[in-house]
This record gives sequence, C-alpha cells and structure tokens, in this order.
Amino acid sequence: MVIQEIPFQLKDGRQAILRSPGEKDAADMLAFFSRACGETDFLLSSPEELKDYTLEREQAFLRDMAAAPERTMIACYVEDRLAGNCQLARLNGLKQRHRAGVAIALLKDYWGLGIGTRMFEELIALARSLGGVRQLELDFIEGNSRARALYEKMGFRITGVKPDAICLRDGTLRNEYMMVRRL
Repeated sequence: MVIQEIPFQLKDGRQAILRSPGEKDAADMLAFFSRACGETDFLLSSPEELKDYTLEREQAFLRDMAAAPERTMIACYVEDRLAGNCQLARLNGLKQRHRAGVAIALLKDYWGLGIGTRMFEELIALARSLGGVRQLELDFIEGNSRARALYEKMGFRITGVKPDAICLRDGTLRNEYMMVRRL
C-alpha cells in the first residue's frame, strides 16, 4: 500500500512529510536503519547484523511493501532527511485477519517533536481503513520508557511479557512486553 505525501508541522515549527518510501529511497532507508540500530538497544537488530542488507534487497522490500494491499511502510522526512519510519502489517489467515502488527523507529535527533504520535495516528487510521482489523499489536523492550509512554498515550496496553527475551551485548537480559490497542 502506498501512502502519498502527508505534510504536518513539528512541535519546533519545522515542516515534516509522511510518505511511503520508494525504491529510490532504498539507500537512505539502509543508512537510517543502521544509524537507528546503533543509537539504541531498544530495536531488535544491531548494526553489525545489517551486513546482509543490500541495496537490491532493500529495493525489493520497498517494492513488495508498495504492492501489498494490507501492509505499508511510512517514512517521515524533515528537511529532506529521513527522521523515522513505521510499518503496519495485517496478519494472514482467516483466524488472525482481525490483527495487525505495527513497528516504529525514530532517530534520537527527532525525539520529542511529535513525529511518533503523528505516525501512530496515521497507522491507526490505515488499520481502520482495511476493514475487519480489530486490534493493533506491538512489542517493546524493558527499559524503553519513552516508547512505552508513547504507546500508552496512543491507547496500547500491556497484555503479556516474554521474560529475558532480549540479551544485550553486555549480557544483560531484558523482558519483552507485548501490547495491544483495540480499534
């Protein structure tokens, strides 16, 4: 599913644009993902794990996202720089089609500017437009209090925990929490 440009204003007055990234954005998407993974332990990948991510693979992924009627990726651009992205993916199968997974990542330079809230507003509206989606689901890693606050603000509630699901580089174990938002 392709999302056309949606302009909005950040809390600091700058203009931002939400839109689906295309094949031409693949290099920027790879650089963004690598940087985002290096800025925090709260994403599931580490920069060194991204060596298998090639430009061609990212282009194919973005093509597939654009062609999929029940999945989408939205990128946020501030002053032509990729600041963050989010995804929505409806689950397959007759017994799970009422569920959709969401994910979000935002570079630290852009935290606290309203981008996460605006991306979630769009994801929620898109999920409703799919018809039959009754709940959104996401996971977050223990200690990610900023993300948890955003998710709770957007109506998500903790529904479960996977104990010691994440092992950081230093050996620290962290729980992973599951959250659901009913539509």
